[in-house]
Amino acid sequence: MTHKITLIPGDGIGTEVSAAVVRILEATGLKFEWETVQAGAEAFEKYKEYIPKELTESIERTRVALKGPITTPVGGGFASINVQLRKKFELYANFRPIRNLPHIPTRYPDIDLVIVRENTESLYSGLEHEVVPGVVESLKIITEKASTRISRFAFEYARNNKRKKVHSIHKANIMKLSDGLFLRCSRNVAKEYPEITYGEHIVDNTCMQLVMNPYHGDGKPLWRHSLRPMRWLGRRARASAKRQSRRRLRHL
Repeated sequence: MTHKITLIPGDGIGTEVSAAVVRILEATGLKFEWETVQAGAEAFEKYKEYIPKELTESIERTRVALKGPITTPVGGGFASINVQLRKKFELYANFRPIRNLPHIPTRYPDIDLVIVRENTESLYSGLEHEVVPGVVESLKIITEKASTRISRFAFEYARNNKRKKVHSIHKANIMKLSDGLFLRCSRNVAKEYPEITYGEHIVDNTCMQLVMNPYHGDGKPLWRHSLRPMRWLGRRARASAKRQSRRRLRHL
């Protein structure tokens, strides 16, 4: 069986990275047919579009795309190709499992963490305007639909993979309406999964805990922008993390 995949090589280091991944995939012995289409500045030179029609048609046809890194202009220029593709194909869930590589010693062993991020809203909406000269406003869009959808995605994953906890990571202490709506949606979804423990944490503290003691959760976190917690890993791992935290504090 031959697998048809859309290949977006990218630019800069993108071409090197994507070429390496292609070699890895082909080394598995599986058969692939690559439909190569450019996006970004290189695509604009050829098609006069940053995301050409040929690219979207190829993805709709193959249903799978491998994309190398593409340069996003800073402070001007065209919109992020990543964000445009997310919106075009409703790629709303950024799913990132995090585990230690076997046989490689690390400060925190046995990490088993999953981060789920809402990909299409909040500041990624890209809605900005200049109110008056020298004053720019960037709109953070939060909707009930997207908040409920990403919450249900997280809880479904937790249920299907025997995870015990889901944590929503937020900034509702400051953004009471926007992140407050997200939390209300998450709480409503949590009621449908009584076997899963639900928790909420402010993002500032979560970032600190991820660095100092990443053994706090067991399921997956949710937030609309970035982070989400993790999984309980047993007394031994937690005790090791505490010892390391105490050693670091003594050196401060």
